[in-house]
Amino acid sequence: MTFSRRPFLILPVVALLAAAGCSSSDATAKVAVPSPSAKDAAACAALDKLLPDTVAGQKRHDPTPDSPLTARWGDGDAAIVLRCGVARADDMSDPTNNGVQVDGVWWVVFPRPEGPRFVTALREPYVELLTGTRYEHDASVLQPFGAPVAKTTKSL
Repeated sequence: MTFSRRPFLILPVVALLAAAGCSSSDATAKVAVPSPSAKDAAACAALDKLLPDTVAGQKRHDPTPDSPLTARWGDGDAAIVLRCGVARADDMSDPTNNGVQVDGVWWVVFPRPEGPRFVTALREPYVELLTGTRYEHDASVLQPFGAPVAKTTKSL
C-alpha cells in the first residue's frame, strides 16, 4: 500500500485560503448608528463632510450601514471608529476619568480592553471615538478630529 503526502500538504493550504476568503473583514464591520435629534444629526452630517481621508496612517473606509453619523479608519488593533450623536455617557462626570484637550475640544478617556474610547465633553452633539489597542497610550489619534469637531459641534 502506498501513501501520498500530497493531500496533507494541499489541505492546510486550501484551509488557509478558504479561511482568508470566507472570513468577515473588519472593513465591512457593522457599527451601531446613533439616533440623535434632527438638530444634532445635521451637526453630525456637517462633521462628516470635514472628516479626513486618513487618520494615523489609516485610510477611511466607512462601516455598514452607511451613515453620516459613523466613520471608520483602519482595521484590527489600528481601527478608529467615529460615532456622532451618541447619548451622554452616565460616567462622564466621574472625577476619576482622565481627559485630554485637542484644538479646544475636551475628550474624556475611557479605557477598554479593545482600546481606548474617547468621548467629547462639554459639546453637543457628543462624538465618540472607539480606537484599537494600538492607541492605548496614544491620544495623538485625536489630532485630526479637533478642528472639525470644534467647528461643527456646540460648546456647552
